[in-house]
Amino acid sequence: MASVGQPPSLKKRDASSTREEDQLIITPLGAGNEVGRSCVYMSYKSKIVLFDCGIHPAYSGMAALPYFDEIDPSTIDVLLITHFHLDHAASLPYFLEKTTFKGRVFMTYATKAIYKLLLSDFVKVSKVSVEDMLYDEQDINRSMDKIEVIDFHQTVEVNGIRFWCYTAGHVLGAAMFMVDIAGVRVLYTGDYSREEDRHLRAAEMPQFSPDVCIIESTYGVQLHQPRHIREKRFTDVVHSTISQGGRVLIPAFALGRAQELLLILDEYWANHPELHNIPIYYASPLAKRCLTVYETYTLSMNDRIQNAKSNPFRFKYISPLKSIEVFKDVGPSVVMASPGGLQSGLSRQLFEMWCSDKKNSCVLPGYVVEGTLAKTIINEPKEVTLMSGLMAPLNMQVHYISFSAHADFAQTSAFLEELMPPNIILVHGEANEMGRLKQKLMSQFADRNTKILTPKNCQSVEMYFNSQKMAKTIGKLAEKTPDVGETVSGLLVKKGFAYQIMAPEDLHIFSQLSTANINQRITIPYSNAFNVIVRRLKQVYESVES
Repeated sequence: MASVGQPPSLKKRDASSTREEDQLIITPLGAGNEVGRSCVYMSYKSKIVLFDCGIHPAYSGMAALPYFDEIDPSTIDVLLITHFHLDHAASLPYFLEKTTFKGRVFMTYATKAIYKLLLSDFVKVSKVSVEDMLYDEQDINRSMDKIEVIDFHQTVEVNGIRFWCYTAGHVLGAAMFMVDIAGVRVLYTGDYSREEDRHLRAAEMPQFSPDVCIIESTYGVQLHQPRHIREKRFTDVVHSTISQGGRVLIPAFALGRAQELLLILDEYWANHPELHNIPIYYASPLAKRCLTVYETYTLSMNDRIQNAKSNPFRFKYISPLKSIEVFKDVGPSVVMASPGGLQSGLSRQLFEMWCSDKKNSCVLPGYVVEGTLAKTIINEPKEVTLMSGLMAPLNMQVHYISFSAHADFAQTSAFLEELMPPNIILVHGEANEMGRLKQKLMSQFADRNTKILTPKNCQSVEMYFNSQKMAKTIGKLAEKTPDVGETVSGLLVKKGFAYQIMAPEDLHIFSQLSTANINQRITIPYSNAFNVIVRRLKQVYESVES
């Protein structure tokens, strides 16, 4: 049974009744009918898990956070971060340092390494007032001490919650988490891609079906163009713009798609000697450190990278560019700059320098979030608002060529067809796209009684699972099969959600517990005649020693 509703409160919930004990609650605190600030709350059997902890890139200050005021952070057992992108991880320092959260937080090794780089850069380039700053560099450093790392396929158990993760494609280190509480399994995909690209493996297929799949719906029912067509469109735009003396701006996050596009550009330049005098810049304060991290984690990448004769991230035709002050803008060039939404930083500065010249081009290579300048210029308005507040004509060519490593409809429908979860919850998608995807999936699974739900932010999905308690008999008690009707007597031992019955003398073998004899003596002060108390005791007990 599954329903969508508004619970009275997620902060205080009485788990005394069997009905509520069997109630699974899933609530988006972000990414419900939106793409920014992923954060999903899950409660079952009084165990609470939070998936992701992002910010909304179009907002600043407290408005960018997930709806943390809907929950009591102190009750959360485990926080699982799927990958390093800001919309999935950038409110983590705030949550760890400025709330009552005292649970444990996990992410993969590569995610932890890149998380610190990205968030340090985010704090530096954010053009917000001091009172709007959610946290500072010290908060990020303190959060690093609290983050625990998990390997792909490694099983971890925390307070009766078992979980492990699979590769998700998308970006380096990205993970899909499978959580098991009392035999009920929930898969949270985060952002994932089932398409292998130039450096990453495709997302794995879990080996069994979960009871619930919480899955991204970023691209809804859209289909990606074949990869070779997208690459040709991209290199054609770059080549033609340079040929007419223009500049190419590629706004991209410092890590993720940037490395994929740099591999494409470096290879294209190698095959076109006429372009060797045209500079390509990777414009990010993090550029060198980002590439060092990627060089470190090549064993996490696909066979193409691992079998390369030389390090593919030592680019021959690409130079890092740390700031606009050292940039010599004297002719045609290609600049990949962060951030991807053109909200601030190097990409915004270059955009404002180049947007009025029709010889120039801007290539948007990934999903653009509502509320950002990148989303605005896709519709090619005649004018744009500069950071100074003044207006400027938009004459440069704007091209949207998606290399976004999110699953499209073909990947999502095939993934769910193979996984066959009885309950599907769509998150991380714009409301209309999510609605269209829901309708197509309902048609696809019409004959299988699959429930497909699209909760909004702070709207809870409630499901009920009948969890039958089964105890295994072990040790001496298991040596003989009992006759029908025979009583088996032993100690019942519970660990997490597993129950075992064993003989008392086996307790130290099969658990960390042990048996002991206790001799107890009671002394009671008494000041009256001794024969009175003896007589009274003999009335109660058969024998009394005096």
